[in-house]
Amino acid sequence: MKKKQVLVACGAGIATSTVVNGAIKEMAKEHDLKVDLVQIKVAEVGSYVDTADLLVTTAMTKKEYPFPVINARSFLTGIGTEDTKKQILEELQK
Repeated sequence: MKKKQVLVACGAGIATSTVVNGAIKEMAKEHDLKVDLVQIKVAEVGSYVDTADLLVTTAMTKKEYPFPVINARSFLTGIGTEDTKKQILEELQK
């Protein structure tokens, strides 16, 4: 299975994306999945349209991308985090 490039984006590319990054890293390890995590600002997503397999973001994005976009706001609120993790995992396992 090829390594999936996962973009982890928040408004500034620092705080919340670090939390989400850690969670994805953990899941990947647990399920023996190969991921290449790229932590960026949401404004930088456009430069990865040719290489990314998935975008996980805590910021709002109205743009359409050629890869799935998962809203990870739950990591900020703590509500629904498990569901978000399930969504991410399903995408990684495709």
